[in-house]
Amino acid sequence: MNTREWLMASRHKLATMGVALIAAVVGYPVIFGANGLLVYHQKRAESQQLQQQIMTLEQQNKAAEQQIHALKYDPKAIEKEAREHMGYARKGEKIYTLPTQSPRQFSQQTRERK
Repeated sequence: MNTREWLMASRHKLATMGVALIAAVVGYPVIFGANGLLVYHQKRAESQQLQQQIMTLEQQNKAAEQQIHALKYDPKAIEKEAREHMGYARKGEKIYTLPTQSPRQFSQQTRERK
């Protein structure tokens, strides 16, 4: 059998191998390339996480805007803020503050001072 006859007999095998080689050469970048399927799935998951963060931040922003509006225009909100964070009181009221330390730490500090 000469070379030409061998080529004719095995052209089906050569065609299959050629198509497989082309598919491998073209398919590798499609799956593993810079814009391949693996990167696409990673970017999609990252996009979903960022969308969730955006929604959370938008909710926090809306709550902060409502609080700002209340502190500008709502006398009850202004009074609450003044009482809780600034320690203001009305006439005749007495404010009692409790130590922020645990009783054990407070008693240890008291003993050290004596």
